[in-house]
This record gives sequence, C-alpha cells and structure tokens, in this order.
Amino acid sequence: MRAPLPLLLLLIVGVSGVYSGHSLLYFQTMASVPGYGLQEHVAVSYLDGIEISRYSSDFRRVVPVAPWMQKVEPEYWESETRRCRSNEIKLKHNAMIELIRLNKTEGLQSIQWMYGCELRDDGSTRVYYQVGFEGTDFFILDSDQWILIPLTGQAHITTERLNGPDERLAERNKYFLENTCVSWLRKYLENAKEELERRVRPEVKVSDQTVNGVTKLHCQVYGFYPRDVDVNWQKNGIDVSSYEAKHVFPNSDGTYQIRVTAEVAAEDREGHSCHVDHASLDQTLIVKWESQSSSNTLGIVIAVLAGVLAIAAIGFIIWRISSGKKNYAQTGTSDNVGSTSASNA
Repeated sequence: MRAPLPLLLLLIVGVSGVYSGHSLLYFQTMASVPGYGLQEHVAVSYLDGIEISRYSSDFRRVVPVAPWMQKVEPEYWESETRRCRSNEIKLKHNAMIELIRLNKTEGLQSIQWMYGCELRDDGSTRVYYQVGFEGTDFFILDSDQWILIPLTGQAHITTERLNGPDERLAERNKYFLENTCVSWLRKYLENAKEELERRVRPEVKVSDQTVNGVTKLHCQVYGFYPRDVDVNWQKNGIDVSSYEAKHVFPNSDGTYQIRVTAEVAAEDREGHSCHVDHASLDQTLIVKWESQSSSNTLGIVIAVLAGVLAIAAIGFIIWRISSGKKNYAQTGTSDNVGSTSASNA
C-alpha cells in the first residue's frame, strides 16, 4: 500500500494572511491499522510550500523532488536517508505504544509530526515542533521556555515525561531547530533563487451563487506565484466584507489559488468588483461582476477541491496548525512519539 501524500498539511499550515519570509518545514506522517500489521510512513520536506524532497516506507530512500535540489551534494542524500530510516523505525514503534496506552486498537490511526524553521524578512527566526494524533493537536513547543505544552488532557502524562530531566526533548532539539534548520534553509534559498523569484500572473474569474435565498459572490484567483496575494471585494470603490475565510491552496504545478466570497442581497449584486494585488502585477487587477457570469468558475473550484478531498479520504486525518496566531513558536509530539527528535529525524 502506497502512503498518500501529506499534501493537506500544506493547505492548513500558514495558508492564510500575508506571509513575509521563508520557511523550511518537515512533515512525517504514519498511518496504521491495528491488528492488520499495516504501517505506512511518509516524510516530506517543503521550502516555502514547495515540496523539495520525499521519503516513503515503500521506497525507503530520500529523493529530490524540486529540480534544483540536484545541486545538493550526494552525501546529503545518504545522510537524509539514514535519518529517515531511523525515524521510521522509531515513529512506528513509539506510535504503537501510544495507541495501546490510549486504548486506540481499532480503525485507521494516524500520527503527524511537523517541525522546522522560518526566516523572516527582518532577519528574525521562528521554530516549529508539533505532533497531531488522530486529527487533533497533541502538544506544541513553547520556544521561550523550551518546554512542551499539552493541548489535550491525554497529553499531560506525555509532556511531563518528555519535559523531565531524563528526556528534556525540547532542549535536545533546540540546536537543530535554531541552527541546523536555519542553515539548510539559507542554502536551499540560494539554490532555489531562480525558482522562488519567478512571477506568474494570476487568472481571475467571478461568479455568483444563490442557495436557500442567500446570494454569494465568488472571486476565484488561480495560477499565481508567489503565494502572497491580496484579494477583496468592493462595491463602487468601497470595500465589502468577505464572509468566508481566505485560504491559499497550492496547485500541482507549483502555483497557487484562492477563493474569496462576499455575501450580498440578491438584488444588490450590481456594482461589485473583485480587486487583486500580486507581485506579478504592475497595478491592481479589477474584475467586475456581470450578470452573464455563470457558475462555470465555481465548477473549477469544486473540481480542484474535490481532488484534494479525495486525497484526504484515502489518507490521514489532518490536524489544524495555527501558525502566526500565537506569541510562541509552535511544535509538539506525543508521548513516546515525541521521543523521536528532529535532529535525529
């Protein structure tokens, strides 16, 4: 059984709001079916939301995904392969112990571990270390105190052990997160400079939809790069509140898409326009809503999202990571799951 791509993590982590900086994030996902011996493991790394390398339990080697990763020396791939093989063994073993401790002995179980670093435009850095269990945040790292913070009642026992003098898991990973990770991030940015500096102009479509007497205006912006984008609705030059959250989703070709929706009175659609600001544009792109706008654009959105949901149906339960909304850097792990350190992962 081939482990599905942990793509949805990228749809959730840091996808809303304006982003200013660069990130290197590592994701490990383990799925198992207790009693059937099925254990699948995938480890994927992302630079600014672009998949750059991958390891899976069916292939058992780290391989480059982004073309420019070929610039990295051969020794790197051997080292990363050893690291991921070791992590796979640890994560599978410790995950089974955790499942037994929590009496989770039936159905598809999943554990997802995210760690990495971020380099802001102002030169500051931020680190991440977090584990989700069965679709729920388990605990995170407080990088001010370098201790693990439980997010569920079941995680208290785990954090007490991992914060204890015998483990000190957070402190043991401090150097990797603050130094090694940032060093690799800088190197990757240099190798990927041409790719990251490219500019792809967005396509914009507007449509309307009325359901149960509620009319919504949709602005679908797609095929753009880089990810930073500002999209909003206006009526006769005045901003209109968007009632649906703005989420930027990655496309398979490395570009992005976003849909912004405003709720209006059915008889009040005239005069509305979608305004898009992006690095590829010399000026704000304005697309007016017109009565002949059809629901075809909505079909594009539904088709894309349907593909994403299909991956989720096959894969694992995803937990929500709220990046940029807390005063401390986020990370986490689960009881014995947490014993797998980033520096050895």
